[in-house]
Amino acid sequence: MRALISVYDKAGLAAFARGLAALDVELVASGGTAGFLADVGLEVTQVESLTAFPEMLGGRVKTLHPRVHAGILARRDVEEDVKALEEHDIEPFDLVCVNLYPFEEAAAGHGVTEEEAVELIDVGGPAMLRGAAKNFAHCTPVCRPEDYDLVLEDIRETGALSADTRRALAARAFAETAAYEAAIARWFSERETFPETLALAFDKVLELSYGENPHQRAAYYAERGVRLQLLSRVEQLHGKPLSFNNLNDLSAARLLIREFQLPACVIVKHANPCGVAVAATIDEAYANALAADPVSAYGGVVVLNRPISATLGIALARQFIDVLFAPGYDEQAMEVLARKASLRVLNDTERRALVETERDYRRVLGGLLVQDRDWDVADREGMDVVCGDLTEQQWGDLLFAWRVVKHVTSNAIVLAKDLRTIGVGAGQMSRVDAVRIAIEKAREIGHDLEGAVLASDAFFPFADGVNLAFEVGVTAIIQPGGSKRDDEVIQAAEKAQAAMVFTHRRHFRH
Repeated sequence: MRALISVYDKAGLAAFARGLAALDVELVASGGTAGFLADVGLEVTQVESLTAFPEMLGGRVKTLHPRVHAGILARRDVEEDVKALEEHDIEPFDLVCVNLYPFEEAAAGHGVTEEEAVELIDVGGPAMLRGAAKNFAHCTPVCRPEDYDLVLEDIRETGALSADTRRALAARAFAETAAYEAAIARWFSERETFPETLALAFDKVLELSYGENPHQRAAYYAERGVRLQLLSRVEQLHGKPLSFNNLNDLSAARLLIREFQLPACVIVKHANPCGVAVAATIDEAYANALAADPVSAYGGVVVLNRPISATLGIALARQFIDVLFAPGYDEQAMEVLARKASLRVLNDTERRALVETERDYRRVLGGLLVQDRDWDVADREGMDVVCGDLTEQQWGDLLFAWRVVKHVTSNAIVLAKDLRTIGVGAGQMSRVDAVRIAIEKAREIGHDLEGAVLASDAFFPFADGVNLAFEVGVTAIIQPGGSKRDDEVIQAAEKAQAAMVFTHRRHFRH
């Protein structure tokens, strides 16, 4: 057997190459790879001695030669190919081990110039990988250090590489080169908000226990090039494997909790918040969020933005929680939480803010809908008080409710009081029904609605919804405005001696 090796990332290479040499595989390598293998005591043939050409153009040309690519692409069962190799005295390759220049990491680095980024666009590497992958029946592409042991084991067992292994590695090689080209295309298209062709690449991070339902298979893939992802720098400290719904709810909760700087707790069920609170302490924030709707919180995802103390750990352990996410856990808290076999405990070690440049992708039949994420929230200065007077406490509750309602499925209504939710109406076809549900939830739990505030993610098309709220004691409403019947809605507020704020921006979430 004969192997061609040309890698940027040399992790695990010495052991892999020694393993190949021990199996009587001839090693051929380019440039720095050949030097590395010689330095670790291995016999290696340099590509330039094979091609009789030195590296050229500052390393841009070294493997782009017929003696290399004919050796990769030759079909051993096609007589014309075999004759061509013999005529030109070319030996075929059985294995091509290549990993690519780290273009994505370099291009994303601070202060990297365009010229420097361009020089890290690999040309020869992808060509060799694609050639070997195309000719997988006779030549095996290896593009990841994680596959080195698999290759060695297969050769040891059979003296060659099995058809299944070759096919699987070919798929990985084409996926790798496709993702690499996609990253380069994205980099060139950065000046276009929505380029003509959207080239995306995702890497599998996690096999999930099941999908939206137990009969559905699922996995979590992270988008390449995104600096902060759902599970980046997140460590699972305890519990069962994560499911599709766990991660979907976790994403919703993480997006919501980023709205708050004060100690905050978000409890999410089926991608909607059922309890949200901010408070002077994280213990109080959790207690208030749980009290908002303890029935719906059962089996939910709980996200906090402060470390978990021993006392809070004991309180959390009393509840049935599917996923717990926080930036650190007291040792005693972990001892208590670890007794809950079904609880998945995630430790957030990421201290950076979520990146606000990523796009929002929605899968639809046969394609994607692509939009900017709904990051921005209008501040108080950009809002208009269209009727009534507001106390500072009411302003605080209104702005709190407004930040929560943009994370609730439309049509969305949030009732809040004392910086905590007391009723949520989500995902209704009618806005008045969303108001009715929020009120019913608050009453079921026993919340006092007198003096509460209401946030609506879009305007009220009629006065019926606001009248329902005023009847139960709501004293202030925040909404985008913009309805043909705004005057009627404002008049209803004036009649109830309530205040109303127009934000002039809606926050639909579908």
